[in-house]
Amino acid sequence: MSKPPPGQLDNNQISCIEDGAFRALRDLEILTLNNNNITRIPVTSFNHMPKIRTLRLHTNFLHCDCHLAWLSDWLRQRRTIGQFTFCVTPGNMRGQLVVNVQKKDFVCSGSQSEPPSCSASSITCPSACTCSNNVVDCRGRGLTEIPANLPEDIWEIDISKNQISDIAPDAFKGLKSLNSLVLYGNKITEIPLGLFDDLVSLQLLLLNANKINCLRVNTFQGLHNLNLLSLYDNKLQTISKGLFAPLRSIETLHLAQNPFVCDCHLKWLADYLKNNPIETSGARCSNPRRLANKRIGQIKSHKFRCSGSEDFRSKFSGKCFMDLVCPEKCRCEGTIVDCSNQKLSRLPSYLPEYTTDLRLNDNDISVLEATGLFKKLSKLRKINLTNNKIKEIREGTFDGASGVQELILTQNQLESVHGRMFRGLTGLKTLMLRNNLISCISNDTFAGLSSVRLLSLYDNHISTLTPGAFNTLVSLSTINLLSNPFNCNCHLAWLGKWLMRKRVVSGNPRCQKPFFLKDIPIQDVDAKDFTCDNNDESSCLLSPPCPAQCTCMDSVVRCSNKGLRILPKGIPKDVTELYLEGNHLTAVPKGLSSFRHITLIDLSNNSISMLANYTFSNMTQLSTLILSYNRLRCIPVHAFNGLKSLRVLTLHGNDISSVPEGSFNDLVSLSHLALGTNPLHCDCSLRWLSEWVKAGYKEPGIARCSGPDNMVDRLLLTTPTHHFQCKGPIDINIVSKCNPCLSGPCKNNGTCNNDPVEFYRCTCPSSFKGRDCSMPINACIQNPCQNGGTCHLTETNKDGFSCSCPLGYEGERCEVNPDDCEDNDCENNSTCVDGINNYVCLCLPNYTGELCDEVINHCVPELNPCQHESKCLSLARGFRCECLPGYSGKRCETDDDDCVGHKCRHGAVCVDAVNGYTCVCPQGFSGLFCENPPPMVLLQTSPCDNYECQNGAQCIVVHNEPVCRCLAGFAGQKCEKLITVNFVGKDSYVELPSAKIRPQANISLQVATDKDNGILLYKGDNDPLALELYQGHVRLIYDTVNSPPTTVYSVETVNDGQFHSVELVMLNQTLNLVVDKGTPRSLGKLLKQPSVNLNTPLYIGGIPTSTGLSSLHHGTDRMPNGFHGCIHDVRINNELQDFKDLPQQSLGVLPGCKSCNICKHGICRSLEKTSVICECHPGWTGPLCDQEIGDPCLNNKCLHGKCIATNFAYTCKCTEGYSGMYCDKKNNSSNPCRILKCNHGQCKFSERGEPYCECDPNYSGEHCDRENLCQGEIIREVIHKEQGYTSCVTTSKVPRMECHGTCSNGQCCVPLRSKRRKYIFQCADGSSFMEELERHVECGCSKCL
Repeated sequence: MSKPPPGQLDNNQISCIEDGAFRALRDLEILTLNNNNITRIPVTSFNHMPKIRTLRLHTNFLHCDCHLAWLSDWLRQRRTIGQFTFCVTPGNMRGQLVVNVQKKDFVCSGSQSEPPSCSASSITCPSACTCSNNVVDCRGRGLTEIPANLPEDIWEIDISKNQISDIAPDAFKGLKSLNSLVLYGNKITEIPLGLFDDLVSLQLLLLNANKINCLRVNTFQGLHNLNLLSLYDNKLQTISKGLFAPLRSIETLHLAQNPFVCDCHLKWLADYLKNNPIETSGARCSNPRRLANKRIGQIKSHKFRCSGSEDFRSKFSGKCFMDLVCPEKCRCEGTIVDCSNQKLSRLPSYLPEYTTDLRLNDNDISVLEATGLFKKLSKLRKINLTNNKIKEIREGTFDGASGVQELILTQNQLESVHGRMFRGLTGLKTLMLRNNLISCISNDTFAGLSSVRLLSLYDNHISTLTPGAFNTLVSLSTINLLSNPFNCNCHLAWLGKWLMRKRVVSGNPRCQKPFFLKDIPIQDVDAKDFTCDNNDESSCLLSPPCPAQCTCMDSVVRCSNKGLRILPKGIPKDVTELYLEGNHLTAVPKGLSSFRHITLIDLSNNSISMLANYTFSNMTQLSTLILSYNRLRCIPVHAFNGLKSLRVLTLHGNDISSVPEGSFNDLVSLSHLALGTNPLHCDCSLRWLSEWVKAGYKEPGIARCSGPDNMVDRLLLTTPTHHFQCKGPIDINIVSKCNPCLSGPCKNNGTCNNDPVEFYRCTCPSSFKGRDCSMPINACIQNPCQNGGTCHLTETNKDGFSCSCPLGYEGERCEVNPDDCEDNDCENNSTCVDGINNYVCLCLPNYTGELCDEVINHCVPELNPCQHESKCLSLARGFRCECLPGYSGKRCETDDDDCVGHKCRHGAVCVDAVNGYTCVCPQGFSGLFCENPPPMVLLQTSPCDNYECQNGAQCIVVHNEPVCRCLAGFAGQKCEKLITVNFVGKDSYVELPSAKIRPQANISLQVATDKDNGILLYKGDNDPLALELYQGHVRLIYDTVNSPPTTVYSVETVNDGQFHSVELVMLNQTLNLVVDKGTPRSLGKLLKQPSVNLNTPLYIGGIPTSTGLSSLHHGTDRMPNGFHGCIHDVRINNELQDFKDLPQQSLGVLPGCKSCNICKHGICRSLEKTSVICECHPGWTGPLCDQEIGDPCLNNKCLHGKCIATNFAYTCKCTEGYSGMYCDKKNNSSNPCRILKCNHGQCKFSERGEPYCECDPNYSGEHCDRENLCQGEIIREVIHKEQGYTSCVTTSKVPRMECHGTCSNGQCCVPLRSKRRKYIFQCADGSSFMEELERHVECGCSKCL
């Protein structure tokens, strides 16, 4: 390790600098002493360094007493050096910059006239104390803090009878040998967290005669050896449950002379002292009075109560007690605070500082307010707010919550989210926003959440995401976007690319619009299909910044004199001043309550006649409210509740006669009240208002009285209070202003209801009308009978009339239409719709008729009655099934018995099959019909001699009959047809003859591939059509000259290597795509019928390179690929296509698909280029796997052993003393393994019963005595790699070395040397790239990994 240069002394253990230590360094320019233990610096330390320009002293333990005052002046004269030099002790100076401390504040306590030296004794013992025999004595020294630098090996320390009030949390850090700590007789008020954590050997702790009022639950954590604890004579009113739990060795406890409040929170202490009689000082209760002076340990448990006035929790709820007590309605277990399912409407007002898990789920919280609740919760890690009613999260709610890692807001009512909501959550890793009403995610929504790894937006209303919405989530690994109505238009094109580029788990969100992309994963949609043609919707379009009727400047909105009757929509949420004067508003708009930043509202010169209670309760910042020149007649007592910031209230020019007492109680900031030009009735009910305005001079002396007579024209401000009197009866006109119905305005038994606009509204009997029900009417004039009923005047009915109802209606006014669907005859799951005296059946698709009892098309897949894969033909009335050979019946349900009239001979058994039969011959007979008798001793001839198998097929004899064993891809009795081809070339294709194709076509084929892209079928003429693979889905593209191409995708994917059916139907101006017999995907009604005529070229698996796809509108971002894989059973209009009869095809088209179809119960394997063999499934045998076998142990040959069946053969397990394949050899010794010695292995028996050695790993030889030393084996193989969404392999085999063998001295055989070399990767989508790979080239013995 190199020696540090002179002057760089960082990160050492320097605790003291001797005088003159740097005297010889006159040319030194840089001196760094960061991160040491320096407490004191002598006054002349830097005098001999005139050239010094850099000095660093931060992260030390400087003791700022009178001996360090010189350093402050010295640094003040040299502002550019010594920055960030802080005081650590004494406590009142902790954290202050030395350069900012004034000279008078550098004070020495006690007799410290001489600066301490760097001798060993001064370091070992604090200057104000005496030390001997590991005991530090600091009694009565006038100390105001715990001495610094206490020796770590001391046993006892006595700091009693000093003036210490505050103790630093690390004052006793590292004193693990301390046995006794005496702190009595000081002024200590609180024990900081962690003060005693290192005192693992402490046996005696005296804290008596102090002023301690707070002991947190974990104060004595770790004091397992403590024998005596004295808290005598302090200020403790309560003690948290579990305080003494860590004190396993406690024998004596002093708690007397403390003002204990013996309520329910101290019941645990009484129980503890009864079970542990260790309190010897006689602790007693001070409160409540009924328990005063009674010993705590002798009071019965049920007397510790918290009911009524005896609940002292709120009275003594200081910071300490708040940290101990659980919030109201919550449950606290360990560090979990559970407030769930308590119908809370807001966050708790406080939480214990130890909280790590806060559960607020299943409550009624609608707004998260910025109360600073989380600023003191440094240990909080999880907040659960699931299933509330949260609509708004105010800025600053989570300030101080940097430690929270998981926030769950599932199942709430959030409509929008923005980055300001989550300010403070810098450490958040999981954010759950499932099941909300969020419609838009913008690119600042998650600003500041750089640590979030998991984000769930499942089941919201998101249809569009702003580009870059997730850019700020740099740590994101999982995002759930499922169950959102994504509109895959041009606004969402970026998301498809982002999902493909980012390695995040997304669950494959799918499109819901447009229709042709419905249910397709967003990342699988081609970029050109994200289009805004006729689909430009976006849930993230910004609303206009200002309503059309208003003008906006900054946060001031003016909507004056616009004839408004309602509040305009689109007023900015951050409005501070809103002018609505001179309009036609009849009430205070309810929407005003949502503007929480508003400070001024002008509603003057409108038609507002009434205020409701709590109208302005949410407007906590409102300072000016103008309601002058309206039609106000009444002020409800709680109308102005919540306006604690209101300074100006203008009610001038209204019709107010009285104001209820207490109406202005919340207006604590009011400085001006305008009540002029109101008809104030100054009787005793308004006396309080007179006193109120005189007390604060808030009314400028304009408001005058209009009554009673003796008070007319008197000023509210100057008229003596005793003149406000109530004499005579109450004036009903005055009282009815707040309750107009008191005056009985409704005549003729009309019902009166208060109305905010019309003051009151009368509900008149049927024979009267008018505002006050004073105008008589004919009950039948307004025809009260509904639905064509006839009105008849009658005196017997309370309404003065009765109704005769038409057919289909009933009720007093013919208002009821009975539900005729209660008893309906609609069939086939149709829907009944009630009518008038009748009903209508709404039929499901494919049904018709009055009762939906007639089928339109029997041949749809859901109803297809034809069985056994027969073809269904829909007729005008009914259907007809075209049966496959071997089946009959109306529905092809009967499997014909082909054994009727069979030709089997010689007693052979006929076995029926589909469209044929098989003769099972007696032993010795053979032939198709068992016509050949057992062979005689004649010249043998083979049935294959005169049987010609085509296309290289091999003829074999089965049951004395010739059978052609077809090569892969061929079929037919003599293998004459080629029905399966394998496309392996880059530009391979097959051209079908156009003469077989009719204008309306049904084309079907089976496809097997593991590739993502390729051409399946191409029709090239004036309106070309293509069927292709895209991202594993089948995509149908149809193009016409006069319109853009139309596209439809299959929901199913077909790139799993298995065979999938694909069908294309062109009929009646429609194109339908069906994959795996699933739901048809249609291009809809086309402008003209697509056709395939005699001159139409039709290609399978690719196209000629000379043709291209130029006639089909394709984007420049993608060129179609040739198809790689197998195509089987191609049918045009149900006619099987024989590829062998087709004209010369392109290169790269091979017959078969690495399979054949001759093995009845087995798998076909290729032997040579033209030969195959069948590998039979269990239970079958024979050349074609068509012979069933039974138990192989029947008729076994095991002589002295047990037969064990193994697949289709058996082995013999010999009894002791025998060996051989059939256990027919008697051994000379009962156990042959006795004579076979296996040094490093075990003796085993072979199938023939012969013993052999099975060697342990790394050993070989007949007796396992040859050790295989460590060596390498080279293996060459192709390397596979996923590149994005495609699969890639190396173009050549990559050699690598595998290490095998043994090593000595406990070492392992491992790679010792590696090389790196670049290799070319070829990908399935045609692309290629080069990458450097590491490979091992040498093995040897080394340390085990």
